[in-house]
Amino acid sequence: MTFLTPWGWGLAAAVAVPLVLHLWRRRAQARVEFPAVRYLLRMEREHAREVRVQNLLLMLLRCAIILALAAAIARPVGRAPGVGHAPTAVAIVLDNSLSSQAAGAEGPVLARLAAAARGIVGTATAADRLWVVTMDGLVVGGDRPTLDAALAAARPLDGAGDAADAVRRAAALVRGSEVPSGRVVVLTDAQASSWGAIDASALGGAAADVAVLTAGPIVNRAVTAVVAEPLHWDPRGAVRATAVAPDSASWRVVVDGRTLSRGTALPGATILARAQLAGSGWRAGVVELAPDELRGDDRRHFAVHVGEPPAIQAAAGAGPFLAGAVGALVAGGRARAGAGITVATMEQARRPGLLFAPTDPIRVADANRALARAGIPWRLGARRTGTAPLAGEGVAGAMARVWYVLEPAAASTDASQRIDTLATVSGAPWAVGGDGYVLVASPATDEATDLPVRAAFVPWVDRLVSQRLVDGSTGISAATPGATVRVPAGVDGLELGSGTVRPVTAGEGIAAPWEAGVAFWRRGAMRVGALVVNAEPAESDTARLAPDTLAARLGARRVETTPDGLGRAVFAAGGARAWSRALLVLALLLLAAEWVVAGRGVARRAAAEP
Repeated sequence: MTFLTPWGWGLAAAVAVPLVLHLWRRRAQARVEFPAVRYLLRMEREHAREVRVQNLLLMLLRCAIILALAAAIARPVGRAPGVGHAPTAVAIVLDNSLSSQAAGAEGPVLARLAAAARGIVGTATAADRLWVVTMDGLVVGGDRPTLDAALAAARPLDGAGDAADAVRRAAALVRGSEVPSGRVVVLTDAQASSWGAIDASALGGAAADVAVLTAGPIVNRAVTAVVAEPLHWDPRGAVRATAVAPDSASWRVVVDGRTLSRGTALPGATILARAQLAGSGWRAGVVELAPDELRGDDRRHFAVHVGEPPAIQAAAGAGPFLAGAVGALVAGGRARAGAGITVATMEQARRPGLLFAPTDPIRVADANRALARAGIPWRLGARRTGTAPLAGEGVAGAMARVWYVLEPAAASTDASQRIDTLATVSGAPWAVGGDGYVLVASPATDEATDLPVRAAFVPWVDRLVSQRLVDGSTGISAATPGATVRVPAGVDGLELGSGTVRPVTAGEGIAAPWEAGVAFWRRGAMRVGALVVNAEPAESDTARLAPDTLAARLGARRVETTPDGLGRAVFAAGGARAWSRALLVLALLLLAAEWVVAGRGVARRAAAEP
């Protein structure tokens, strides 16, 4: 038994009033008998027993009325039968991930989920507390009109969202509500890619219900990967994409709203489109398939830079591996020979440059002086030897045997001096990039690291040159909707697809837009790179978990899956009932009984009048 407003029991003190009145009427007083009333006295003695019983009954009824009203004001909640449900805190997790865009024979998935949520909201009372939590972490709470408006405004995401975070938020709201009864309700289509990794820890002990609205199979075609080759077009280039489809599908490549190429992709085939762009600078493009029942994965975005290939040269004494990598890039058309970007050891440091540690330890002091002259805020520290794996994009699997500790120079407040760690060794920076430079802590020899003898070396150098060193370029940052992205060095703005420029700080972590598309990193008024946001490829897999499987993973019970009656099932799930209405009805019945008993007393006295 729980009382929501226990101070209401203070009114029970008023029960003393009928007791005092009853005892006051029994108080003995001096009596003087007059001959004219002797017949009345005799009648009173004849009915004394009936009067005493009636007065006692009236006192008990009036005490019971006061106690019933006090109990109703205290708002008791218990598991015994009552009228209505107990005040309940309900947090609805609305699955608006990419799969909710699917529109089968039953209608759009998100519309059906929202209808089920409205059924829960419509069953609530003013004493309940309600929230809607979506997969992008948005929380809306309040009364029925507010929640109905939020459900009407809900839109599918362009990615999976974060199911575990949404459930954790909902559970925290329920636990912090201070309402005795609370539940988390998960409304979803149970797509495995979104819910496959969920477990009961997300609920943190909060009670939960799972409502899985099933849907029939759908035909889905998807673009799961796309890349521009090379990153810098001169102005020719190619777009390579991977499409997944059960049958042939028409496709087209669009850049800045202009269709560059179109065709038909066979099942399992790779899309390859060659094109030419006019002008120069960073461009946004998309590869799209003909629409199907799940529209969100029919298009995939990419970015490309249009301009001459970067001019690159290997400095004298750079070594055979660096000279060979530069030659391969020039021969493959991914760069041109010229005095632009320098690939060298740090004794010849300059910007823009890809700089490796010196092969001779005696030259470390010369390297540090050259770094200082070039304005690069790093110095070589202690020499390390051993065998340690490298970690980072393009170097995974390679080992370092000789490297130097990269030590930052005096701290600078200039945003252009902020750096990115591109690769690590034993948890410490091994390759770092900043405005116009990339430093590598090992010499470019096979004795210092096996990276130069790996097939990944030339593509890695190509990526560093094209994405880090071309005209201050920061290259392309890829992200899924809502993911945390680190702002590249030298960047002070993010140009969104709408044209709005959002101020950012180099080195900070920001949330990628929830809408798929291309945004551009900016330094002042100049575009220096791109942020490409696309859905997770796994979202194109429409396989779903069985309702019982999802409920078991969450440690929840399964609720009826039809919208009708779902609200009643949710509020009845806690088992607690509110007794206030029943007690008010009891108080009314007692008042009626008191009126009947008091009325009989008045009638009896009227009949006794001479």
